[in-house]
Amino acid sequence: MNTNRKFNLKRPHQFFGLGFGTGLAPKAPGTFGTFAALPFIFMTMYYPLWLQIVFAVVISIFGIWACGKTADDLGVHDHPAIVWDEVAGYYITMIGAALSWQTLLVGFLLFRFFDIAKPGPIRMLDKRVHGGLGIMADDILAGVFSLICLQALIKAGLLPF
Repeated sequence: MNTNRKFNLKRPHQFFGLGFGTGLAPKAPGTFGTFAALPFIFMTMYYPLWLQIVFAVVISIFGIWACGKTADDLGVHDHPAIVWDEVAGYYITMIGAALSWQTLLVGFLLFRFFDIAKPGPIRMLDKRVHGGLGIMADDILAGVFSLICLQALIKAGLLPF
């Protein structure tokens, strides 16, 4: 089924659900969508930790709506072009991390690993939860796993803090 004719970035929920259009990349849309988190990461890097967490919750709740509505438009539960879940997941990964090229790269690699490999509970969420929450839930958990690993590497002195 060709859903390209249903993409409409003028519709706000699709503009965000498709990661500002990054999800329309012909190859690896999830990877390109992950990069769409960078403006939010840079914008909030000096916010207190509690405010970064609040921001993560807000973009995640917003994503449940935007991804769910975009999936309804496309008639496909988790179309590869829907990448706001990657935006939220990578943002969660980077909460509380001092930003450097090393933390950004390792955080990116960790998030993409957990998002693609979907170990244990991430796979379970991906298979059992549907709608906008289902689209978002596995990436939120992948972001939490990545956050824990990134913070462990920072605390161990293996990355700048």
